[in-house]
Amino acid sequence: MAQKREVPGIRAYSNPAGGWGALRATARAVRKQMDVTEAPLLLLRTNKPDGFDCPGCAWPDKEHTSTFQFCENGAKAVTWEATNKRVTPDFFAKYTVTELLQWNDYELENEGRLTHPMVYDRTTDAYRPIEWDAAFARIGEIMRSLPNPDMAEFYTSGRASNEAAFLFQIFAREYGTNNFPDCSNMCHEATSVGLPQSIGIGKGTVSLEDFDRCELIIAMGHNPGTNHPRMMGTLHECSRRGVPIIVFNPLKERALERFADPQNPIEMGTFGSTRIASSYYQVRIGGDAAALKGIMKAVLELAETSEDVLDRAFIAEHTNGFDAFAADLKQTAWADIERASGLARADLERVAAAYVKSNATIVTYGMGITQHAKGTANVQQIANLLLLRGNFGKPGAGICPLRGHSNVQGNRTVGISERPNPAMFAGIERAFGFKSPEHHGHDAVAAMQAMAEGRSKVLICLGGNFSIALPDPELCAESMRKLDLAVHMNTKLNRSQLLIGKESIILPVLGRTEQDIQSSGPQSVTIEDSMSMVHASRGKLKPASEHLRSEPAIVAGMAQATLPGSKVAWMDLIADYDRIRDKIEIVFPDFARYNERIRVPGGFRLPLGPTERVWKTPSAKAEFLLFQGLNEDIVFADAGILKLATIRSHDQYNTTIYGLDDRYRGVFGRRDVLFMNDGDLAAKGLEHGDLVEIETALPSGARRLLKLTAISYDIAPGSVAAYYPEANCLIPIDYQDKESGTPSYKSVPVRVSKAA
Repeated sequence: MAQKREVPGIRAYSNPAGGWGALRATARAVRKQMDVTEAPLLLLRTNKPDGFDCPGCAWPDKEHTSTFQFCENGAKAVTWEATNKRVTPDFFAKYTVTELLQWNDYELENEGRLTHPMVYDRTTDAYRPIEWDAAFARIGEIMRSLPNPDMAEFYTSGRASNEAAFLFQIFAREYGTNNFPDCSNMCHEATSVGLPQSIGIGKGTVSLEDFDRCELIIAMGHNPGTNHPRMMGTLHECSRRGVPIIVFNPLKERALERFADPQNPIEMGTFGSTRIASSYYQVRIGGDAAALKGIMKAVLELAETSEDVLDRAFIAEHTNGFDAFAADLKQTAWADIERASGLARADLERVAAAYVKSNATIVTYGMGITQHAKGTANVQQIANLLLLRGNFGKPGAGICPLRGHSNVQGNRTVGISERPNPAMFAGIERAFGFKSPEHHGHDAVAAMQAMAEGRSKVLICLGGNFSIALPDPELCAESMRKLDLAVHMNTKLNRSQLLIGKESIILPVLGRTEQDIQSSGPQSVTIEDSMSMVHASRGKLKPASEHLRSEPAIVAGMAQATLPGSKVAWMDLIADYDRIRDKIEIVFPDFARYNERIRVPGGFRLPLGPTERVWKTPSAKAEFLLFQGLNEDIVFADAGILKLATIRSHDQYNTTIYGLDDRYRGVFGRRDVLFMNDGDLAAKGLEHGDLVEIETALPSGARRLLKLTAISYDIAPGSVAAYYPEANCLIPIDYQDKESGTPSYKSVPVRVSKAA
């Protein structure tokens, strides 16, 4: 980082990712939230066969039997949930909602665990306690009063268990709607929509064992050290056995440069580290599709002189559309590819040569690929690249989307989807005896738009911080305040709970770390990780309050109060979660012998057609799908327009902010910064440390973010970055990938100028 003057809170961080810095940060997180004598035992139960699944990222661990399987950010997630701090009725009596709205998001959540059901009292502008039965009765009364079931929205966070998510979708569908805004809509919906069209399933196809056998990893658009940090152990192992790791990312991210494994005594003892990226290409924001087309064009050019470049037998037997795909690449000019990607032809040809040399390649990708106006098509280009050399259905090869929350994929698998699914509807009728509504429901953006227009009047949130996660916070706040009722099932206080319409109810839930005891005894829930492994999770801690209830129990309580003639035996199901899993197995046959298999350490893997070269597409083959042109979003003639990506700090997980440091990027105690390339600073007449204003350059009109501090950073020319969710104000609610509905958080055209 080329610093021209000292800027408060900005200083170079020269250490590797992980290492002693991670251990010190873990110790600080423990000290701030928990009794230091309790925390070690709790952390050692993380991701253990008889323990609980980490409430952080979805990266798996080997066999779920390791003696030490948590990372720095996993420790933050665990201690943040298991904190000794409490938000009691006395807290709500002390502060009005208007006063709490002046607090920042970190301050709100840092107050600790919610302890009682609370209802908003308009006369005092404060939340007051309410009994569970009274809360359920009021929710049921309002739900039954809606003239149309589609006026209710059922939002799901990715941390909800399979059991809670399944009951939630059964509740909504028996009520009569398919409105399922979900956190996946804002991150990997492009995967869920794009990959079924390409390979017949909306999930990754690799396992941890494939990383032991791969010969090349191409990593695109993700920052594993912060967003899926347990992956760093896997990348560390691959690098040390000589696997090339080729990275495409606009920002230089420390964890992709070098990493010190805190579990490696030699690295820790010698203050050493391991190089992660063998090659690092800083693709321009919005240039991923062009880079991929360049690599594939180079592969086809190599194939003109060598027969063994393409897996021609695989292409002939297992794919459709190759000829049109190849013709499109042939007519795409190298000069245009270089301009759109920001990368040189020679660099892309080097990547192609490495790809052709590898007999088993894995491509990993994150939201830097999906959160674009053509995110779905971006994902499909990765599938195209892998298809060229038959990198599906063989050891060490496949596609690896990096999911965020620890069960966001599981929520989708057990039915959280706004898209009609006749097979699932038939399964629901088999299991419960009612017919589901058959029309398309709302995703996250459509739900907020319906709320803004007054078409939706009730929002029930199974976790999360819905209004803060979406773009356009002003519209979201206005929309929340139009609701007849908002219900929030959470462990912590957050801003969405303070955006109140006519009525609002907070229902405090058990955390992943806590004992869940129902009438039949202690319960386990199940989680699906990013590699389709399903395993049990059982909390061990005493609940933060005697007034907490589990998410399945709360969903069942609301459903029973709302649907007096329900065909579902709600109380019977939550008495023993094995009964919920029996119903999941009826609806989704892939869960055969569900209860039996989750009692095996490590759980079981759900079927993945592409691993057997079975393609559940209309043609029964994998499809080469075209990306029209090279541009992922709007092209501007104005050379002064930059592309903004919103990013998470290292002290953050999705909308949860654990602290105000972003250690690996050299930012401490603040979040009001804009990362800029030195050349772009100079072109704008700016210096490192100047206050700037950002304005969107979209046809829908200008939106402004005032007085960020521009800091010099190693980021691709023409690209800038700012923190999420603070920069969401620059993004219109409808600036999205039209196929998947995913907002384009990672490619916003902006103008940057010195602040007045």
